[in-house]
Amino acid sequence: MKRGKIFRYIVLNKPYGVICQFTDKAGKDTLSGFGSFPEDVYPAGRLDAESEGLVLLTNDGKLKHRLLDPLYRHPRKYLIQVEGIPSLEALERLREGVTVEKRKTLPAEVEILPEEPPLLPRKVPVRYRKNIPTSWLGITLYEGRNRQVRKMTAAVGYPTLRLVRISIGSLDLGGLRPGEKRDLSPEEIENLRQSTISGGKANLTLKSLNRSRPLRHPPR
Repeated sequence: MKRGKIFRYIVLNKPYGVICQFTDKAGKDTLSGFGSFPEDVYPAGRLDAESEGLVLLTNDGKLKHRLLDPLYRHPRKYLIQVEGIPSLEALERLREGVTVEKRKTLPAEVEILPEEPPLLPRKVPVRYRKNIPTSWLGITLYEGRNRQVRKMTAAVGYPTLRLVRISIGSLDLGGLRPGEKRDLSPEEIENLRQSTISGGKANLTLKSLNRSRPLRHPPR
C-alpha cells in the first residue's frame, strides 16, 4: 500500500538580516543556518531580509495556496517602528488604503501603541535620525504584497525603521525567540486551516477592520 504524504508545519522567528530561502550564491545568511529542515518544506509567504518575525514553513500545498492567494484575505499582524509620530490623517489613510505602485491597498487595522513593545534588541541597531522621534504601530493587513508595510508607511510620510511580523491567521510567535523554530501542534494546524477557510473571500469593511483588537506581543 502506498503511504500517504506526511505534512510538516514549522514556525520560525526569523531574525534581521536573514533571507527567506535555504541557499544564496552571494553568501547571505539563509534559513539553513537554523538547523535541519525536511527537504520539501518551504516558506508560505516570505519576509524580506530587513524584516523579522514569524515565518511558516510547510509542504502542505493547499494551505500554502490559501495563505498566499489574495482572495482569501487572512490577517497578518505586524509591529512596526516608524520615523516620526503619525498624524490622525496619516493613520486614517493607512486604514482606508493607500496607493502603492498604482494600486490601492486593502483596508487595514492600524493603531499607535502606547509604549514600545517588549522585543529583543536587533543584532543590527536601528538607525535613528537625531532630534526626530519614533513611534510604534500595530498594523494588520489582509493581503501580502511585496514590502507592503514599508511602502504604505512611506507613502504617508513615516518611513518604517523596524518591522516584526507577530502572527499569520490564528498562528502567532508564542514564546519563540529570534532564531528559534518549532513544529506546530495538531491543534494549531487545525486552527490555522480553519482560519484560512473561514477568512476566505470575506467582504472587508472599515467598520469591521478598524474595530479595536489587542495585539499579542512576543515575549522578551
